[in-house]
Amino acid sequence: MPGIALNASSARKMQSKKPSSTVSAMPVASSSNPWVYWGTLGIVLVVDIITKAIAEYALLPMYTPHPIIGEYFRFTLVYNPGAAFGIHVGGYSRIFFTVLTLVALVVLWRMYKATPEGAIPRILSLGLVSAGALGNLLDRLRSERGVVDFIDIGLGAHRWPTFNVADIAVSTGAFLLAWVLYQEDKEAARSVVTAGKE
Repeated sequence: MPGIALNASSARKMQSKKPSSTVSAMPVASSSNPWVYWGTLGIVLVVDIITKAIAEYALLPMYTPHPIIGEYFRFTLVYNPGAAFGIHVGGYSRIFFTVLTLVALVVLWRMYKATPEGAIPRILSLGLVSAGALGNLLDRLRSERGVVDFIDIGLGAHRWPTFNVADIAVSTGAFLLAWVLYQEDKEAARSVVTAGKE
């Protein structure tokens, strides 16, 4: 009897250990860090919407520069029916870039859900890119004129394409995400080399 009880107890312990080891080996989704992703997305989106509304109200008429720091930094209201840097595909630009943005948002969401817990830089970068993409998408959906741009920097006739807060978020987030993925690849390669030496 004691031997049977001991064997049953050992079996229960082994069964209880197996699921826990399996669970610990699985990546933990970043849903436990929602404040980073949703906080970043919400703040950037609100700022983008507010600044665009102010631009459409205060910077009329269109294409009229309003110097802030001389000619180097000024506000100029323009509407961009295409994508960044004036990229467009003719009369289908609105539909094309709307669909493209929706696909990008789905990819970004899947990347967020697959991000391990505690990977704050990666979650932050995904929140920034998602917010910027969503901000410009809302412009395309509400008006055929396209995305509201108003930040105008440059020197004389040599000027950077006019942009907005959403564009800043996308660019910053994309650079941060590229850096994070690069670091992850380096770490993965280092782990493979270390495992090979062992």
